[in-house]
Amino acid sequence: MTQGAGQGPDVWHGGETTYGVGTGAGVPADARQQSPAPPPPGGPGPGVPVPETPPLTGREAAHPPGSAPPPPMPAGPAAPGQPAAPPPVPPPAPAPVQPPAGTGAPRTPPADEGLPEAYTPTERDLPVLTGGAPEVREPTMVDVPATSAARNDGDGPLYVVGDVHGYLDELREALRRFGIIDADDRWIAGNARLWFLGDFTDRGPDGVGVIELVMQLSAEAAAAGGYCKALMGNHELLLLGAKRFGDQPVNSGAGTASFQAAWLLNGGQRTDMERLRDHHLQWMSRLDALALADGHLLLHSDATCYLDYGATIEDVNDAITEALQRNDAEETWDLFRKFTKRFAFRDEEAGPGAVREMLDTFGGKRLVHGHSPIPYLLGEVGSEDGTDDEERSPRIEGPHVYADGLAVAMDGGVTMAGKLLIAQLPLVP
Repeated sequence: MTQGAGQGPDVWHGGETTYGVGTGAGVPADARQQSPAPPPPGGPGPGVPVPETPPLTGREAAHPPGSAPPPPMPAGPAAPGQPAAPPPVPPPAPAPVQPPAGTGAPRTPPADEGLPEAYTPTERDLPVLTGGAPEVREPTMVDVPATSAARNDGDGPLYVVGDVHGYLDELREALRRFGIIDADDRWIAGNARLWFLGDFTDRGPDGVGVIELVMQLSAEAAAAGGYCKALMGNHELLLLGAKRFGDQPVNSGAGTASFQAAWLLNGGQRTDMERLRDHHLQWMSRLDALALADGHLLLHSDATCYLDYGATIEDVNDAITEALQRNDAEETWDLFRKFTKRFAFRDEEAGPGAVREMLDTFGGKRLVHGHSPIPYLLGEVGSEDGTDDEERSPRIEGPHVYADGLAVAMDGGVTMAGKLLIAQLPLVP
């Protein structure tokens, strides 16, 4: 998600926003399926009811489950005028039980990995670039040969939405353009699948309104045979921390900080805080961090910090949810700090390798993220107050494919006069 600072104005600016659809090529879907998580050792976890076993009677009591089956009863003589009963069929032999697959151990991150010099998320974490765009820039989309993506029978089209940051009107308009909602904001996409990549709040005028729309669409999509799901962004972590811990001091790694101060500095809207309710907080705290859909690894941040929390998607999601449930200010701050990292895949030499490590670990053929606005990935910067003229505003035509075609950036920079992006996956030319 686009949760860093320096990405746009603190308040919404008017004007018509257009929306781009990617023109990059698709990639083959990952045929691998995730193995179900093995049952916890020692039986069901706390709070899981254990069904009572009814008393055995008659034949069951004489031959309880697990013992050798009784011999078949001989058939009696047939009644006059009735055909003889067929001989009993012996029960099939039980199938062998396969042991559950093991899981890998989380990576131990080296100290201060990936932290830029004098890094602190209490300061605007997107530097304002100077000196203009580089002389040679990678295009917004690269030409990658398109191949068909394997989908399960019955699955509808797959869409992803980049960072929204409180721009509710722009989100509504984009969803209508793609035929996902109607004029009354109701789901009309049938069995389509929709993923939000995080960062619903801050900087724009109505973050809580965005959350409520996503929650509403989740229920309506499920009723229609599709789904609408969302991932955790750094601004969700920031808002949760500001609500839970306020001005409580935390160690930022560059001195004492607080969630409240960092939230305000990174575009926090007081109207959102006033309207935030318990069901909003519960929804945010349970969001997954990673997902795999049609061979696409979906996540918010263009960072490798996810590797610090496990070796499978389930491990990472469980670890982050459990960390938030512990309600510890320092632990939540560490999560937020890691999710604010960015640009892990941008370097021409190291970037593709970093993407491949993520794909090799969690699965998928292509990684799709939000968080870092495409203008920053390209070295183009718009005005923070949204007053750029047409010639200087960033021109975003659609998702940005980079890192040897392995990564797709979906944050169109809506907070900096860019676009709120929606794209159908796989990208097609």
